[in-house]
Amino acid sequence: MHEMSLAENIVQLIEEAACQQSFTLVKTVWLEIGQLACVEQASLRFYFEVLTQNSIACQAKLEIIEIAGQALCSQCQVKIPIASYHEACPYCSGCNLQITAGDCMRIKELEVA
Repeated sequence: MHEMSLAENIVQLIEEAACQQSFTLVKTVWLEIGQLACVEQASLRFYFEVLTQNSIACQAKLEIIEIAGQALCSQCQVKIPIASYHEACPYCSGCNLQITAGDCMRIKELEVA
């Protein structure tokens, strides 16, 4: 249920940006969500819709851009795509992987008026 708090944080960031940049309406919100970020997109969409009802983003369309998981193998120094945290390197079978992409969520862009 952490998607509700994520949606609350998104709305708060939008409202802070509106104060700083003087816009009054948000048309579209583009989020980048990593494959490894452990975010249930359907739940996030639901909470975003509920929490934006009385905000400047009440009519906003939520666009989600998925970012693939990627890691660097500490053993063979090869960058590899990964779908979960507990994968082994397909080249050397090493298990010490450092995540380099796909574990974050961020607001990429806002379309505003």
